[in-house]
Amino acid sequence: MKLNIVGDITDVQAGMKLLLKDLKVTLSEEGLLVEVSSSEGELEVGLEGNRAYIRYGAKHQFFRALGLLVQNGLKSGGFHILEKQQFDAIGPMFDLSRNGVLTLNSFKFLLRKMALMGLNNVMLYMEDTYEIEGEAYFGYMRGRYSASELKEIDDYADQFGIEAFPSIQTLAHLEEFLKWEPVKAYKDTKGALLAQDDHTDKLVQKMIASVSAPFRSNKIHIGMDEAEELGRGKFLDRNGFVSRFDIMTTHLEKVLAAVRKLGLKPMMWSDMFLKLASGSGEDYYGHDTQIPEEMARRIPKDVDMVYWDYNHVEESDYETLIAKHRPLGNNLVFAGAVWVFNTFGVNYGLSLPATEAALTVCKREGIREVYATMWGDDGMESNPYIALLGLQFYAEHAYAEGSPSMETVAERVAFCTGIEADAYLQLKYLDETPGAEPNNQKQSNPSKFLLYQDVLLGLFDKQIEGLPMNAHYGQVEQAIAARRDPEAELDYLFEVPQLLCGVLKHKSEVGIALKRAYDGGDKAELKRIALEVLPLISEGVTKLRAAHRKQWLGMFKPFGWEVIDIRYGGVVSRLDTAAMRLVEYAEGRIERIEELEQERLVYSTVNRFNEKGAGWCSYYYRMASPNVFFHVINPF
Repeated sequence: MKLNIVGDITDVQAGMKLLLKDLKVTLSEEGLLVEVSSSEGELEVGLEGNRAYIRYGAKHQFFRALGLLVQNGLKSGGFHILEKQQFDAIGPMFDLSRNGVLTLNSFKFLLRKMALMGLNNVMLYMEDTYEIEGEAYFGYMRGRYSASELKEIDDYADQFGIEAFPSIQTLAHLEEFLKWEPVKAYKDTKGALLAQDDHTDKLVQKMIASVSAPFRSNKIHIGMDEAEELGRGKFLDRNGFVSRFDIMTTHLEKVLAAVRKLGLKPMMWSDMFLKLASGSGEDYYGHDTQIPEEMARRIPKDVDMVYWDYNHVEESDYETLIAKHRPLGNNLVFAGAVWVFNTFGVNYGLSLPATEAALTVCKREGIREVYATMWGDDGMESNPYIALLGLQFYAEHAYAEGSPSMETVAERVAFCTGIEADAYLQLKYLDETPGAEPNNQKQSNPSKFLLYQDVLLGLFDKQIEGLPMNAHYGQVEQAIAARRDPEAELDYLFEVPQLLCGVLKHKSEVGIALKRAYDGGDKAELKRIALEVLPLISEGVTKLRAAHRKQWLGMFKPFGWEVIDIRYGGVVSRLDTAAMRLVEYAEGRIERIEELEQERLVYSTVNRFNEKGAGWCSYYYRMASPNVFFHVINPF
């Protein structure tokens, strides 16, 4: 396709050339005439006869319009699209703190996809993955971004009218920094800073100055969520008991003083205030929670409150919880999610309905700023690329007065990413398995715990007993393979899920088979599994690891891959040990296998027997073993 673009395109020219290259569109005086002009805020794009037009009110809207033009430009009879943006700011939050630190090229790739979608903000969640002068241990060996790298990301985003800004932690969630002995002066508990301390105050000032400097934006997210342990470690020893609310508000004022000094516009997670207002001090989503007038009065009003909610699928829940925030008196921002948390896949069965409900209510409630978080909890086995369908849904919602049709979303995501919506949706079946609640809305993650659980210990075997997990993963493997397109730029994303299913179609139920054969005294079956099935699983894990390594090293910085490498190595090593011991027992060289003599219990209260899904586990080390991986004498 050739285009002849005329009009004042000075501000968008650099970004336009980058996107046209991706779209394989060239500029030529012989191409379709495209007249570009400004509008009063609406986005308008169309084709009439042999001329096309783009009218846009904000820089980022031009790039969405350009994509819509190329997507629809060859339709006979022409077309006309008029859109009004429903949110002032909308975009993803990339988690760059759970080992997966995107390379600059990967980040730029995602920014180009965002530009085609029409998203205009991106939040970089960095706990300790940015540089602070004089703090060598901050982000040490963690793939931290340099100031120049952050500036390069910001410069690149700006070409598309995308506002990039940092999201950091200024109170809790700093375990990876505070674990170092040389920085113990900053430490209250294992993850929380020591509040009301001169050393901490100076550190926070350096954090804010360092991380904000590379960005054009004056926005900064200062975190301060999930600080339940606040004031219960060294602070308690020094100061005795002080209410967490008093500690929070005193510390917040110091953080805001540093923010105000630099002319920044802060936002923070709202959960701690709602938790402290609840009777239990822990319930963020409590419908009975009321913000006391005294609490509301003492909270500074020049910080936006970010209400995060990833789980609800009913509009009434969002209406209630937004109403619970109103007495705070602060501007309210919303953060939803595309569920790539703690899994190899993406839970679209929860993400899409939750997004639909949340954004519908946000429009009604006048919330003008929304974000899609993509957390990488427990090591980032997943990745933000497979969440692109979810991001497309956010984008289409942002330009629709009502709800976008899934047909529209599917057409757009196929154009913007080169991958069909149905291919993305297959990834939900990595965890939406037999035993899961409808659409896996209770958040089971068997794709992870069935890979990592030990075949002799069988920690999750009771929960999946009687479920056709092997058959399920065999079917998903075929479904993914059938939808792959070797010509698609992102086809490689499906290699890891496909190979994982290839492993799990043999491994999911093997522990149950071992226990059954052992209890039945069937040594021949035990030996067969040891010599035939376990080596087959091991070979599959080895291939999976190689594919995952190639994907990781092409997407993220190398720091953090060693964690996944070790996990794969642990699976293979334990399969080898299991095979050895099974053969020894079958041949009479040992009298028993103690692990197989143990009764199988459900892993937790989150299981199919109480309608909470096939199961959930947040931590690899708990999936792999019930024994001690590490021992912390004093967690504070």
